[in-house]
Amino acid sequence: MAFPLQEIKLPILPFSMLIIISILGRSLHASDPPLTLDYYAPTCPSVFEIVKKEMECEVISDPRSAALIVRLHFHDCFVQGCDGSVLLDDTITLQGEKKASTNINSLEGFKIIDRIKNKIESECPGIVSCADILTIAARDAVLLVGGPYWDVPVGRKDSKTASFELAASNIPTADEGLLSIITKFLYQGLSVTDLVALSGAHTIGMAHCANFRARIYGDFETTSDRSPVSETYLNNLKSMCPATGGGDNNISAMDYVTPNLFDNSFYHLLLKGDGLLNSDQELYSSILGLETKNLVIKYAHDPIAFFYQFSDSMVKMGNITNPDSFVDGEIRTNCRFVNT
Repeated sequence: MAFPLQEIKLPILPFSMLIIISILGRSLHASDPPLTLDYYAPTCPSVFEIVKKEMECEVISDPRSAALIVRLHFHDCFVQGCDGSVLLDDTITLQGEKKASTNINSLEGFKIIDRIKNKIESECPGIVSCADILTIAARDAVLLVGGPYWDVPVGRKDSKTASFELAASNIPTADEGLLSIITKFLYQGLSVTDLVALSGAHTIGMAHCANFRARIYGDFETTSDRSPVSETYLNNLKSMCPATGGGDNNISAMDYVTPNLFDNSFYHLLLKGDGLLNSDQELYSSILGLETKNLVIKYAHDPIAFFYQFSDSMVKMGNITNPDSFVDGEIRTNCRFVNT
């Protein structure tokens, strides 16, 4: 089923949330940037097909590749907008974002983007930005593991800068509270609905023990329905993620039912109280989350509604742009380095 691009409108925020935005001291910026669907039609008409074929190879080789690319895209867009800054390596003159606390143990997939970029450069040198490649690849990643299709507006430029500080402060963490996460989404011009829908990408995600240890030794048993399946799941998690003594880099699927399929199973797990990350389970279990709880219930019972909203929210997130990159941005030859 195709989910066509729809007009993106900013949400009408309740007064309390407008106060939060005022305190943050900035305006929303997930608005309509100068992007179009046919930007590359005259200069690199094969770009979408190239990205699709490369992603097909990657996902066939390792289905987990899909989640890696979606996460890369998310972490890129939440820092300076979707400008490819997350792809930059550290150099003598530039501190990248890869070693920020929110990225260092959670981001992979950089070599996948490198391979796609090399293929596109051989066909259309100096034309397609790394930021656009990552955005298109994230759409194809979702589609290839059973998720929805959406049209991807393109025309982004690559930034010449990165922000280690913003990477550490803008990206939500696994143990963060619900109100703090909502604030970070509003900061980007994304609504509570966008938050719950985009969190559904965790249906194909993996998490490190270090990011869910506090959850499984904390309130997991309080939120869980304690069914035999849930009890077995928790015991398995504890066996590979000890309370003390290492195992930080051991990984577990965030959706243990269908880990390699993009579906609404993630929301069913939240209803059972089996969310792996505290930040995910808060969407349903937090006493402050009436709106988020209702959305979790909605998407658990209506997978089509989830697919439609996820598509819209991904376009909206992809529209978070770095205004500076449209003024002095570039088309990087190598996604890891600013052109010289």
